[in-house]
Amino acid sequence: MSLPAITIENSLADAAERLAEVSDSPRLDAETLLAWVLDAPRSHLFTHPEAELNDQAARAFSAALARRHQGEPVAYITGSKEFWSLLLKVTRDTLVPRPETETLVEQALLLIPRDRPCRILDLGTGSGAIALALASERPNCEIVATDASRDALEIAKENAKQHELDNIRFVEGTWIEPVADECFDFVVANPPYVRDDDPALDELRYEPRSALAAGPDGLDAIRRIAEDAGRILAANGTLFLEHGADQGNAVADVLRQTGWTGIECINDLAGHPRVTKAAR
Repeated sequence: MSLPAITIENSLADAAERLAEVSDSPRLDAETLLAWVLDAPRSHLFTHPEAELNDQAARAFSAALARRHQGEPVAYITGSKEFWSLLLKVTRDTLVPRPETETLVEQALLLIPRDRPCRILDLGTGSGAIALALASERPNCEIVATDASRDALEIAKENAKQHELDNIRFVEGTWIEPVADECFDFVVANPPYVRDDDPALDELRYEPRSALAAGPDGLDAIRRIAEDAGRILAANGTLFLEHGADQGNAVADVLRQTGWTGIECINDLAGHPRVTKAAR
């Protein structure tokens, strides 16, 4: 008796059932991984559900599923993640860009003018997600992106080159240190904001801890930025900070204590406090 054919349809069904143990989006994960293995768009899976996988594809899909089942993010397995409609290269030297961070981009774009150039500083750029999104939407602006990780900066540079964005300058260094003598109209940052003892770090173990954890209350990096960013911000400039959903009030307190005004917290699409903006 012959074995049943390994088709796209039954492969996805089996994979989704398996990944349900470890993922909140098992079917999407399975589709993304199989499309990557087949080097085809996800739409191909829907239009050719009866297509059979050859032995090589079946083995590659099984290996990818094993990695995902161990908790490795899909983006690290495929080496890419979409953010703001830009496909970005990601590695374990960078965080995986999150949809929530698009809230920061949206809020910044509400204030960044379209009709005149300005200077924008992205602190801790990682894969370059925020910097590239802003550069693509405001080509007349100059974006400077800093990161303490040279490896992360190399990934960000590759992403900028891939999308032919030449209005970004990448600088190695911690927060504002490498640009302390410059002046910017806007400062944006998605700094680490997870508590050092947060159990969530176990689930995020594949991502760089230095980009996630920030002290006993998760606010060490935000305090540093709040203390220093005002020195490089132009008159009437604005600071945008991403933070945890339960940190809105604490971030506002930090900003008030360091001389910031006009403090406002904005919810993400899920209704969680996610981005705080402030002025000097």
